[in-house]
This record gives sequence, structure tokens and C-alpha cells, in this order.
Amino acid sequence: MTKLSNPVARRITSDWADLFPEFSIWQPLRLLRRIGPVVQGITLDKSTAGDQYYPTVHVHSLAQDFPVISLTLAQRLLKPSGVQQPIEVDRHPEEFRWAAVRLEEQSAFSLRRAPELSEIAEALRAFALAAQRGRLPAAVPELRDSVFIPAASGDAEAADESLGLVAELSEKWSKYEAPPGWTDTREWLDWLRATADDVPGLTSLVDGQIVKHKLSKIRSSPGSSR
Repeated sequence: MTKLSNPVARRITSDWADLFPEFSIWQPLRLLRRIGPVVQGITLDKSTAGDQYYPTVHVHSLAQDFPVISLTLAQRLLKPSGVQQPIEVDRHPEEFRWAAVRLEEQSAFSLRRAPELSEIAEALRAFALAAQRGRLPAAVPELRDSVFIPAASGDAEAADESLGLVAELSEKWSKYEAPPGWTDTREWLDWLRATADDVPGLTSLVDGQIVKHKLSKIRSSPGSSR
């Protein structure tokens, strides 16, 4: 079976880029576009054996200091049965076009029109709500992103809506547990509010992440909040 060597990966990436001209090739097997403080991506996630890839759509918040472009809200291509659908490298020429059509149909966000930031924040809140189990803090990164993404774009109302949900959910968490990296949930909540209020600081952080991840040349739109 053919493996995803660098030349093969570049060819496959180019094929997908031709189908989605709204995105730019960022790296082999990675297509990205920037929507204000958010990156939307199509990742051709390499299998462990390297002879298959999983078409995956996702987003990533630039309103955080993070070492990589994450696969937040990741959705892999699914079969009608709901099972993940890999594409064999050897069958890529025959299968990638229909795979792209199905991935677009399954994606929570449009892969043509740039999704609005309010859509992304709403999806993050919905994910966090569904992830709550028991009294342990859950979906902390998604809750954070649901606050900072609208805040960084100047949408204080949407940021406040997310903060309200965070406060509501955190009341159900155990007083003996806190979000990772924190010893007290209240301190984390205060940090979220203070950071959301510091729009210039968030804007500077986004600008720094664009430089850090070499995103200045990928396609971008200002990022409508509504």
C-alpha cells in the first residue's frame, strides 16, 4: 500500500485545495482560512499506518497562546452508518471528490461562506453543555474559547452570554475540583472576565498567534460577529 510520503501528501493536499479554493494550503495535509480571531481548517488526518487519511473539519481560536493549530470541534468524515470514513491513499484519485462533497454536507460550518463568529461561539457553548457529566469541570477549553472569540472581535454581548453559561455550569462543579492549571474555580472565572474585558490585549494576542503560526498569507476575512 502507498504511504503518505511528503510528495504524495503534497499532491493529495493540492487536490483538496482545488476543491476548496476558499482555503489556503498551510502545510501538507492542512488547509486553513482565518476568520478574525478564528482559524477554520480542513485537515487530512494521517492514519497511524500512514496508508490512509481521515478528512476532518475543525476550528481553532487564536485568542489563546497555544503551541499548535488545534482540532477544536473536530468532525471526521462519516459513513452513513456514523462510522468514521478513512480514504486509502491508493484510492485517493477515485474517492476524494465524493469524500469532499460528503464532508461539506456533514460539516457544522459552511466550507464556502465564512461562518460567522456567533455561529462558532454558539457551537462551542453547545459542545460544552453536552460534555457536562457529574461534578467535574468539563469542556474547559471550549468554554474559554466561547468567551474569548467574541470578546476579541468586539462582541461584548456574545462574550457575556458565554460568561453567563460558564458561571451557570461551574456552580455544578465540585468545590474540590477546578479547571486544569487552576486551584480555584472562582479565580478562573475572574480571569475569564478580566481577559474578556481586555479587548486590546486579546487583539494583540491574536496578532502574535498569526505571526507565531505563520498565518499571514492564508486567506482571511474580517470575521463578522453576526
